Amino acid sequence: MQPAIIRAEQVEKYYAQPSENRIQVISPTDLSISEGEIVALLGPSGSGKSTLLRMLTGLSIPSAGSVYWHEKPIASADVNVSIVFQSFALFPWLTVFENVEAPLKARGMDPAERRKRAMKILDTVGLDGFQAAYPKELSGGMRQRVGFARALVVEPEVLFMDEPFSALDVLTAENLRSELLELWQNKTIPTRAIFIVTHNIEEAVLLADRIIVLGRNPGHVRTDFRVSLAHPRDRKAAAFTQLVDYIYKVLTQPDAQPPALPQTATGRKVRDQRHMQYQMLPHARPGGIAGLLELLVDHNGRDDIYKLADDLAFEIDDLLPIVDAAQILGFLKVTEGDAVITPTGTEFANSEILRQKELFRTAALENVLLLRQIVRAIEAKSDKNVSEEFFHDVLDEQFSEDETLRQLETAINWGRYAELFDYDASRRRFMLPENENPEAESEAASEIDA
Repeated sequence: MQPAIIRAEQVEKYYAQPSENRIQVISPTDLSISEGEIVALLGPSGSGKSTLLRMLTGLSIPSAGSVYWHEKPIASADVNVSIVFQSFALFPWLTVFENVEAPLKARGMDPAERRKRAMKILDTVGLDGFQAAYPKELSGGMRQRVGFARALVVEPEVLFMDEPFSALDVLTAENLRSELLELWQNKTIPTRAIFIVTHNIEEAVLLADRIIVLGRNPGHVRTDFRVSLAHPRDRKAAAFTQLVDYIYKVLTQPDAQPPALPQTATGRKVRDQRHMQYQMLPHARPGGIAGLLELLVDHNGRDDIYKLADDLAFEIDDLLPIVDAAQILGFLKVTEGDAVITPTGTEFANSEILRQKELFRTAALENVLLLRQIVRAIEAKSDKNVSEEFFHDVLDEQFSEDETLRQLETAINWGRYAELFDYDASRRRFMLPENENPEAESEAASEIDA
């Protein structure tokens, strides 16, 4: 194995709170990038993929731990990396040529050498002839080519890419992926390693020599393995689909020990370092859960998650929260990469709306700690209502502010649907449903009498 170009040792990212607690974004993590490899980083939304990328590039300082560039602390090393962003991030007032030469100009390079380098890389990525065009004149795929050219013109030792193809249509993304791989394999570009953040499982298996999958809350490495498939890789080959299914299993079973690696991959065991009090509620609405269950009933109660996402034209980040939510509620199980509906899930899918609410209410109280605590707190109060602020403060010790608000929003949606409680948004208070709240009925009666 080649020596590491970049090595992270027990890096963490957390944010201090006014209390002694802190919000942990990335738990202590070891990670390295070596010469001659494409590394893909996968994970659900909120797992800290971009945060980890920023720490590895030196753009963000770890809260603890160290990052080394050729075994020198990254803060004092002469780091040579570039980043390709999802949003293209071009200067609209500059031409293609001016955008590409901008980083060389910032480094104070001689104009003649600058022009030579910029023209060469434009030709390499297929932009020769477009140097005088402005970004607004180009398609999304061409703008991203400019992004690649600008990143490569400085001849980075490590090229970082943050969801570089996700803003493109399917065919354009496929074409750019193939061209990037061709440039890499032919050594047309001087880059010695590539690190790509993606949520697209097929993309990772198509490109990467090594794949790292993150879990979340806080971000932590769930599996880290090498892919032994030869290029070019065939999506329909059994070995390819085995790897895709394996990654789906890891992503859809966040609380389980990762399954055994397929024969086409070799990896290392990763210790789960999470210490959680509340499970993270997936941000899925009851209507989406019901739709998924009805679809599974139509598919004889079982379907491959990979195929299901493909049939629905869903990205993995769109489908997984719904699958996770249905799993938490006990409406389905994920087995061997398949979503398998449970008897309760089948009853839910086949029931009328009132029965669905009953089943959802029972499942929520049995399986979701936060909802159970909200209901108990309401019932314990003499006036049968409780401030949202109490639960905000409790969740805020474990989640970031944004995630705390999202957790509460999801809990409110689920609780209202299941008629576990009502929620007054103006006063930010939880209360018993009106038909179960004697005080509310008394107030309503007084208003009618008046």
